[in-house]
Amino acid sequence: MKFNTNSNTYTIVYAAITVVIVAFLLAFVSSALKERSEANERIDTKRQILASLIDVSNIADADIESTYLKYIQADEIVNDKGDILKAGADKDKDGFAVSRKEIGADNLPFYVCQVDSQSLYVIPMVGKGLWGTIWGYVALKADGKTVHGTYFSHESETAGLGSLIKEAPFQKQFEGKTAYDETGTAVLRVVKSGQVKDPQTQCDGISGATLTSNGVDQMIQDYLNLYKARLAKSTASTFEDTENE
Repeated sequence: MKFNTNSNTYTIVYAAITVVIVAFLLAFVSSALKERSEANERIDTKRQILASLIDVSNIADADIESTYLKYIQADEIVNDKGDILKAGADKDKDGFAVSRKEIGADNLPFYVCQVDSQSLYVIPMVGKGLWGTIWGYVALKADGKTVHGTYFSHESETAGLGSLIKEAPFQKQFEGKTAYDETGTAVLRVVKSGQVKDPQTQCDGISGATLTSNGVDQMIQDYLNLYKARLAKSTASTFEDTENE
């Protein structure tokens, strides 16, 4: 049987068959790689959480899962009133499963951690940079107000400017800073580069990236206020445990 390869019908049928085959192959490849892609995403998120607690630069991806289980005691889900909605005993089934888009006043992941016998609390946060989403993790010490460490990242900030929130020089300046004052007011701020007046509560913004720096500042303020009640309960519990020893 011969086909007229110059006819419109042949061209349409040939194109349709090609599209179907390509679509099938793409769907197959996507399905085959989905599990690996999700595993890589989980490892990357756990690495980011851990980066606010410890130095992860020399930890291989293959060891991230075991390291996470070592330091994370629970991944609670709480609300802005401080209520624990899910206890997170499985460590990565509750709060960890909350995506950045799902975080809100009634759905806040809260990580209870232990590093070198020291209780720490990691609070995730998400905000708006110059060009897109920014996010971060702030680890607080057992007093609920002193910063142990941070990790920040971004979706599409300008290379060499706003993207620097992901680099160590920006992140390390938060270590030891005070997040809340004695009245429970959130006082940790990112200010314009070179304008730090209170080194205990203020961090230098990135020169030339004012809007990204402002985004980090606003994000920190928003989430410190959302987690304030839960941290207050953790602090009270820590003090009670110390007194009973």
